[in-house]
Amino acid sequence: MGLLSNIFTWWNGPGYGTRLTTRRTGNEVGRDDQGNIYYRSGAGRTERRWVIYNGIPEASRIPPEWHLWMHKTTALPPSERPLTPRVWEKPWTPNATGTAAAHAPSGSLSAGGHRARATGDYRAWTPE
Repeated sequence: MGLLSNIFTWWNGPGYGTRLTTRRTGNEVGRDDQGNIYYRSGAGRTERRWVIYNGIPEASRIPPEWHLWMHKTTALPPSERPLTPRVWEKPWTPNATGTAAAHAPSGSLSAGGHRARATGDYRAWTPE
């Protein structure tokens, strides 16, 4: 099953086409704190950039500085010119959607389904 899943699926890691392209034309430009490896090939307008994830292939696992480079917002990767964090920035965290750490506003079913009672500024509509 491992051979077929690597040929026909992307969620089990890089497929054989990606591995072959990485081996033949990919130049490693850096790694992030999670162990994701970033590559590029070509130059100028034909440059291609991609990432080989260390673990689950989830796009929200790419930190902001590498996201800028992947989308060609910056020319140099963070391994060559690190991004200086601003004082108001929070540390990067992965997307928590679908996990126990996801945000649940008061009144939502995952937060117990109870919300504060309406105050006197609200009247329910009733047909006359």
